Amino acid sequence: MNSRYYFALDLKDDPALIAEYESHHRAVWPEVIAAIRDSGIVDMQIFRVRNRLFMAMEVNENFNPATKAAADAVNSAVQAWEDLMWKFQQPLPGSKPGAKWIPMDIIFDLKDC
Repeated sequence: MNSRYYFALDLKDDPALIAEYESHHRAVWPEVIAAIRDSGIVDMQIFRVRNRLFMAMEVNENFNPATKAAADAVNSAVQAWEDLMWKFQQPLPGSKPGAKWIPMDIIFDLKDC
């Protein structure tokens, strides 16, 4: 059974930087796509409203966040991508130093009603 994760992150509030960020996401590097898929992520979307991003990930039973983080830490292409993306991104208010995508808590689910 697949599980879903949800995250939020802000972009720097600069229209030119936001446009460039979106341009990069229309041509994500193949090595980064491979790292995403190899980790057990089977589906991912990123949405934007103004400078706020929302990411939804569907993962299979092989996905482990700690394993993904460890693999990404030694993957030079992923690290280069993350360094490039940090040009456009900024932490959510109140985030810990260096934190990027912050997990979101579910507060309502219609199927529970």
